[in-house]
Amino acid sequence: MIMKIKKAVFPVAGLGTRFLPTTKAMPKEMLPVVDKPIIQYAVEEALASGIEQIIFVTGSGKGALEDHFDKNQNLEKTLRDRGKTELLHTVESVVPSKAQIVYTRQSEPLGLGHAIWCARDIVGDEPFAVLLADDLIQSDVPVLYQMINEFDRLRASMMAIIEVLPDETDKYGIIEAEKAFNGTMVINSMVEKPKPENAPSNLAVIGRYILTPRIFKHLGKLKKGAGNEIQLTDSMSALLKEQPIFGYKFKGTRFDCGDKAGFQLANLAFALERPEMREKLIPDLKVLLSQMGELAN
Repeated sequence: MIMKIKKAVFPVAGLGTRFLPTTKAMPKEMLPVVDKPIIQYAVEEALASGIEQIIFVTGSGKGALEDHFDKNQNLEKTLRDRGKTELLHTVESVVPSKAQIVYTRQSEPLGLGHAIWCARDIVGDEPFAVLLADDLIQSDVPVLYQMINEFDRLRASMMAIIEVLPDETDKYGIIEAEKAFNGTMVINSMVEKPKPENAPSNLAVIGRYILTPRIFKHLGKLKKGAGNEIQLTDSMSALLKEQPIFGYKFKGTRFDCGDKAGFQLANLAFALERPEMREKLIPDLKVLLSQMGELAN
């Protein structure tokens, strides 16, 4: 029987130290892009791709995230009583009506591989997706939906890939691969955060995965790698010896919201996507850029 991808794991236990002091009391996943937290974009992508169970792997200090995806009776009553129907609909739509949300804990910050391993009992023996909210992607068709369509054809693990500058390979998992078809590549090997002189290519893995349950066998060894953390890349390298793994060049623009500059670019790009905001922003941006150009001269 061919199993559909029904479950998606969201590792959200990170401390968000690059955004301190904001993230001292606020989960980094709750940082807003325009008017929605980063994590909501990722959850909406999963739901639009047919996911039926959202699995959050949380840590301490993530109460605001859990509250965000829960009903707020007092707020909803106030909006209803005041006749603010549009805002009421916006608030109610945050809580998925046709999907289940499950929470589990990562007791120690031991890396992405460990976070995914923490969800093993909930995922069970079926293929599943992993979404990293820091990678915010602007696309006409949800990236996960694109990948699920490829998975239905290939029935093998895969990861979203992009091309990065050669001097940035030490920030990513990097693959060595050969072209197959329609943006899909056959992966031959992968390495976590190699120095540019040691990188097999400039093809980098970003935060969208579809994995077969076999990955838990390798994650369960809890072997530490780069950064003294349990790396997903290491377990996928081991899995590659047993099963094929594919890289998928998706259609869309990715913003690194784990980086301050990338986060600001995401806010600007998503704001400009909205007609009512674009009309106000573009004239002011032209003035601002002109002023900056004059200062530079």
